[in-house]
Amino acid sequence: MSLALAQLSVSFAPVVPAASQLAGASRAAVPAMAYSWSKPGAGAVWDPLNLAKTPEKFEHLRYVEVKHGRIAMMAVLGHLTVGSGFRFPGELANGQSFSSIEGTGFAALSKCAPLDIGLIFFTIGFLELRVMKENVKGEFPGDLRNGLFKEGWDNLSEADKERKINIELNNGRAAQMGILGMMVHEQLGVSPYFPTTPGPW
Repeated sequence: MSLALAQLSVSFAPVVPAASQLAGASRAAVPAMAYSWSKPGAGAVWDPLNLAKTPEKFEHLRYVEVKHGRIAMMAVLGHLTVGSGFRFPGELANGQSFSSIEGTGFAALSKCAPLDIGLIFFTIGFLELRVMKENVKGEFPGDLRNGLFKEGWDNLSEADKERKINIELNNGRAAQMGILGMMVHEQLGVSPYFPTTPGPW
């Protein structure tokens, strides 16, 4: 048992590649456990399923992770905003006003008419296909500035860039776990914020 725990702890420890590995990692095919992208925020990769077989594949997977993290952060923020009692003015397609909707998450979503759900999917699809696109190659996965807003970023040191990229990456990972936990607690009939408190909240 202790050996298994020791192996598990080592598995999550970052792998620090040599400087020679970092110099050629962006183009060379190296083993997944030692693979490290040489741009800010990449760090070492723990890849037990061997998904990041090439630098290009790793870059795509990291972009997907960053995107999902951003979506999750917005979801947590939205959940907390609705949970606080805030409502926008207006009404749903079925004539029900936003202010009359009780609950959060699934409870609030269940009040939406099919047209409302369709509008949500249309908006997400439009943003995904037309707006949130990398038309100009960014400096790191998830860099969707497309050559704009460079002044503040370009003035940062490499260490600050790496720190900020990693902050966003870790916050996104935490938010993905957070919104999943909220959804599970809702389905269990308890508060998504204080799981020991019975619903409704």
